[in-house]
Amino acid sequence: MDRRAIVKNLVATGCLFLLISACAATNSPAQTYSNGPQTALRIGNDLYQTLDGRYRENVNPQWVQIETSDSPVITPIESSDDNRAPHSVLVSMGYIDLINHIAHAKAIDHIQHGFFQQYVRNLACQTGGGAPPNMSDPRYWKEDVMNEQMGLFNQMMGMTLAISLSHHYLGHYNKYANQMLDGKRTPINCLIDPAEWEASIRAATVNSLDCAYGTEGAIALFDAINMMGARPAWTAFILPAAANVKKLDKTLARYEADYFHGGITAR
Repeated sequence: MDRRAIVKNLVATGCLFLLISACAATNSPAQTYSNGPQTALRIGNDLYQTLDGRYRENVNPQWVQIETSDSPVITPIESSDDNRAPHSVLVSMGYIDLINHIAHAKAIDHIQHGFFQQYVRNLACQTGGGAPPNMSDPRYWKEDVMNEQMGLFNQMMGMTLAISLSHHYLGHYNKYANQMLDGKRTPINCLIDPAEWEASIRAATVNSLDCAYGTEGAIALFDAINMMGARPAWTAFILPAAANVKKLDKTLARYEADYFHGGITAR
């Protein structure tokens, strides 16, 4: 083979290598979350199926309603469907994004200590649930990290959906509905008293654990809010401003321990 032919073959081989590399890059797994609206709906169905029958009477079987807003919102509402029980919970796409990011930051913190705290500090300065910065590091998207991210997301979504649902069957929504809907969307956590909040936490923990959603994710979510100096307005949809998070963390851990020893009921 003459020199010209050898050069042609080398060029062709190089082009083929570049083409294969480009295709591989195009077909590489996208850095996206598998947790979305369908996950929230599935978790909602799990919570509904395990809820005490007496509490399900006025709850819409399709009680999780998804809103496209980018603002993080999770709140009890009344459904406009006249053919179904009225009690529902609204979850925004912004809220789904928020807890995806918080769950991911918490999972990354196990391989890069301090990542979670830094993310929360940045989050406190934002009006919505922005993504953690500098997320291109392949370590952050490894299978073990993403498995933990998914588990934490499920636990966060399970607990906060269960809390919002409990406001219906514990009577809190009916008590405060007029104030919540008085010209603006007011978080119920701005209105309930400490005893009502504690009752919701207890009932929601039992409901979540009945679905095998542990408390670790909820504790991480509440801790994230507690780390913020000045809390963004959206945090009121998740946690009352006066809630003692350190005490809440201990309560959740105790409830989980009691649950597995058969020592706790919804109320």
